[in-house]
Amino acid sequence: MRRGVLLGVYATSGALLVMGLIAASGGIGGAQTARGQAAQKPAPKPAPKPKPVADAACVNCHKVTTPGIVEDYMLSKHRQVMVGCSTCHGSEHNGPSNVDKAKTPTPDTCANCHENRVEEFKQGKHAMAWTSMKAMPTIHFQPMLLTQGMKGCGGCHKIGLKTEAEIKELKEQGQTHGNASCDACHTRHTFSVREARQPQACQTCHMGFDHAQWEMYSSSKHGVRHALKQNGTLPESASAPTCQTCHMQNGNHAVGTAWGFLAVRLPMPEDEEWAADRTTILKGLGVLDPEGKPTARLEAVKAAKIARLTQEDWQSKRDEMLKACVQCHSSRFAQAELKKGDDMIRQADKLMAEGIRIVADLYKDGIIAKPESSQHAYPDILAFHDATTEVEQVLFRMFMEHRMRAFQGTFHQNPDYALWYGWSEMRQDLTRIKEIGATMRAMKVRK
Repeated sequence: MRRGVLLGVYATSGALLVMGLIAASGGIGGAQTARGQAAQKPAPKPAPKPKPVADAACVNCHKVTTPGIVEDYMLSKHRQVMVGCSTCHGSEHNGPSNVDKAKTPTPDTCANCHENRVEEFKQGKHAMAWTSMKAMPTIHFQPMLLTQGMKGCGGCHKIGLKTEAEIKELKEQGQTHGNASCDACHTRHTFSVREARQPQACQTCHMGFDHAQWEMYSSSKHGVRHALKQNGTLPESASAPTCQTCHMQNGNHAVGTAWGFLAVRLPMPEDEEWAADRTTILKGLGVLDPEGKPTARLEAVKAAKIARLTQEDWQSKRDEMLKACVQCHSSRFAQAELKKGDDMIRQADKLMAEGIRIVADLYKDGIIAKPESSQHAYPDILAFHDATTEVEQVLFRMFMEHRMRAFQGTFHQNPDYALWYGWSEMRQDLTRIKEIGATMRAMKVRK
């Protein structure tokens, strides 16, 4: 009897144990599945093969010394099509001891593969940026680090073409970068076309004091709509022009505008008052002397393509812009909007010329003495911040900051810049010029 009870207990315990083991393994089928999965576990994937590169020795060395450059290069189309380091930098540099033998690329280097685009670039205003900077009458007054050192004007104007002598001089000064031009927009070493097509590619240089185009564009409806495309609020198919849409149609690198940077041009307008105002401004720019005769600076303006000097040249640029506008607007609307920009220049010129004449009379009457660095006893707007009197400092800001914003804001469809940062500021400048001029005359009388 006792033996039977014990056998029953053992049998029950064994059954429970078996059942517990089966449950823990998910049942009989689960146990079999687990064994099957263990048997079928995939083998680890082999390490991906390294991407093929040209000039592997350069890449391997620079992975250690300048890994960021290599990372960018590995993302580039150049790497994909096996354009190696030596294609652009030559093959003489092959180690730490001869870094100085690495060639600095220029646009002509890029032209070996991108001939058409480089030829277009050479026809546009960007190519003349270095020349136009050096043509400014007091540029040599600035610390070298701001010009050749490329921490001021030179930081953006480096996009311009340079002679072999200028490149050599820059190298002797320790400036080994800033000669390639193309990498101002297609930044090295990705050299991305997609990057250069974004409006932000223009932001670094086309912003700030005398050319606030980025601020104007990005807060205009054109710029806002494009920002909404970039963040996904608007679909990719939505119309939203970028800088490149209007100024680089079909990728044309010959960038230029009808009015140019200074918004002066030839021939003179038929409107006699506007013609007289523009003549005064040309005198203030030093392109004409106080008697209205051309100066050597006119040749510099021609060489740097800062202004349109024929009706045909101006009209071709205007027609080019209209082609961009009519992609979204009627021709009638587009022409009317562009004419508003022309009219703003005329209105701004009226204020500007009045300011120049007030200061010119201060020179004429001996209130302001001719600076040694000036050729004529006449205000020189292009002396910029190096002007020697307070009234001329106001005049320079009136032209370079506020007149620029008045007409550029109008063309870039930004009402606030056209009015409050432009026209309104010009009105205030003119009031200050009148007050300072009157004070200077009063002080002269007392003496």
